[in-house]
Amino acid sequence: MDLGLKGKSVIVVGGASNIGRSVTLTLAREGAHVVIADLDVTLGSRVASEAEEHGGHVRVFETDVTDRASIEAMLTNVDKVHVLINTVGWWHEPAFFLDTPPEIWDKLIDINYLGVANCLYTVLPMMVRQGHGSVVSIASDAARVGEFKSAVYSGAKAGIVGLTKALAREVGPQGIRLNVVCPGATIPDSQEAVSRFSPWSKSGASRESMPEERRERMKRAYPLRRLGTPDDIARAVVFLASDAASFITGQTLSVSGGFSMV
Repeated sequence: MDLGLKGKSVIVVGGASNIGRSVTLTLAREGAHVVIADLDVTLGSRVASEAEEHGGHVRVFETDVTDRASIEAMLTNVDKVHVLINTVGWWHEPAFFLDTPPEIWDKLIDINYLGVANCLYTVLPMMVRQGHGSVVSIASDAARVGEFKSAVYSGAKAGIVGLTKALAREVGPQGIRLNVVCPGATIPDSQEAVSRFSPWSKSGASRESMPEERRERMKRAYPLRRLGTPDDIARAVVFLASDAASFITGQTLSVSGGFSMV
């Protein structure tokens, strides 16, 4: 299937690490022109080099999603935006709500919800002027089920779903589509694929390093009895971003091996 992405200008926010990295590489293979907007420009440059080895066209700009001025500065390097993909996220070690300090709430909301809102507020005006555009934001199945010991994270990710649906109604008449992908647990392929700013970096977990016993225990939560890979998520994201999904908007797709069935 031709996804119609060849030559399209795509911004992948958080495109250097884990799911974002796979999204970037998948888009590059489709012939898109990709901008990685990420705090970790060193890792982003490595991803760009990997993409270019296969004929991809990728640029990298340091971007902090909690700072609209930083997003605006990144956008000055872009003439047009056909697609915006928000993959930035942050989580904390599971803890009961009443045991979670409010400063952790602030970081969860700032990155997971306001970070997406900041990107949308900055990029959507360009899409409105163009009269077309596609946005895909990564939330989480925690938004759909209310993950145990992750109350504020679940709420912030659920906020992305509500924000996306409301905006899909507002800017649909201008030819702009917005959708959400909700992954389940998606463990990085290796620590080399993880940004130093990611919680995965702190935990040191990857498919290479996670004990088999823990992986098997986690798999039992999923009807398909396996954990998702970054590529599993990337393929769904790129499809929703593409012209092949031109009549899909305001939707939330779980890509989680059946963890939630909504």
